[in-house]
Amino acid sequence: MLVRLLYASRANDNNRAAAIESIMAQSREHNPERGITGVLCYGGDIFIQVVEGGRMEVNELYGFITRDPRHKDIAILKYEEITERRFSGWTMGQVNIDKINPSVLLKYSSRPVLDPYSVSGEVSMALLEELISTAAIIGRV
Repeated sequence: MLVRLLYASRANDNNRAAAIESIMAQSREHNPERGITGVLCYGGDIFIQVVEGGRMEVNELYGFITRDPRHKDIAILKYEEITERRFSGWTMGQVNIDKINPSVLLKYSSRPVLDPYSVSGEVSMALLEELISTAAIIGRV
C-alpha cells in the first residue's frame, strides 16, 4: 500500500544551508533503497516535505524525522493512502521558495512567505502541485 505524508518543520539551528545540504544528501542516498520519493521545499527557517512510498517505510522515515535534531516544531499536514505517486520522479527534489515569484505564494496564503502552519494541508499540497507544474522543483532523477 502506498501512502503520502506531508509535514512541516522549522530548522533547529541557524545553519539552514548546512541542514538542507545534509538532508538532501541523506535522502538521495537512502530513499531509493527504501522506495521513498518526494520533495523538500524551504523558505526562511521553514521546511515542508512530502514523502511517498510504502506505508511502513514512510512511517519509519517520519519517526526518524521526529528524532532528527535538524528539525523542530514538526507537524503532520496531511497523510493519505494513494493509488499512485505524484512525486515519483524525485528521490528527493528540492525547492528554495526564496527563489520563487512571490505571487505564487500569494495564491495560497495571506502573505508571500512560506507558512504551512497557517494554512491547511490541502493548500500546502496545492502549492507543491503548482511548483511541479511550473518546473520549480530541481533534482529530478
